[in-house]
Amino acid sequence: MKLVGLTGGIGSGKTTVAKMFADLGVPVYDSDKEAKRLMRSSKKVKKAIIELFGEQAYKNEKLNKKYLSNQVFNNGEMLKKLNAIVHPAVRKHFLEWAVKQKAPYVIQETALIFENQMQDFYDSVILVIAPQDTRLQRVMNRDGSSKEAIRARMKHQRSDVEKIALADYVIENLEIETTKQKVSAINLTLLENNGR
Repeated sequence: MKLVGLTGGIGSGKTTVAKMFADLGVPVYDSDKEAKRLMRSSKKVKKAIIELFGEQAYKNEKLNKKYLSNQVFNNGEMLKKLNAIVHPAVRKHFLEWAVKQKAPYVIQETALIFENQMQDFYDSVILVIAPQDTRLQRVMNRDGSSKEAIRARMKHQRSDVEKIALADYVIENLEIETTKQKVSAINLTLLENNGR
């Protein structure tokens, strides 16, 4: 079982690409979704978050996302501390999930592979890129965020130029059909090379 990381900056379209791999029958693990689930359901994770951010981190037994966002997005140190709680829990869950899959390789869709120096954890890493203006527009359309808020989030991610040098495969996600063809080609290569 080979582990493949799928990453890309905010608005690059990595979720779209992940869905294309899933449509080809590749098991895909959505780290963002699982992180949110673990932040709600894992007693250990919840306890650590409350110790770090206080009782306001949860409201009526639910994660207080707005409060947490305000605590971390302009504070690199607090973001690091939150990631240090959530990322190991997600990684452990991903590995437990991966061994149950019946496929030559699995994909973990996750945002900060290179930022967290996690590329060596995978057999291969696929990077999804798009021009910054395109990414800004996509995120504004998707969740109504302001340009300033999106740029603040982008600041915590490495530049595409840095990431391209570290990635095994790069998909420029602009035209959906071209992206599909690229996904198909990468899937074939990974199957031929047993996930490398």
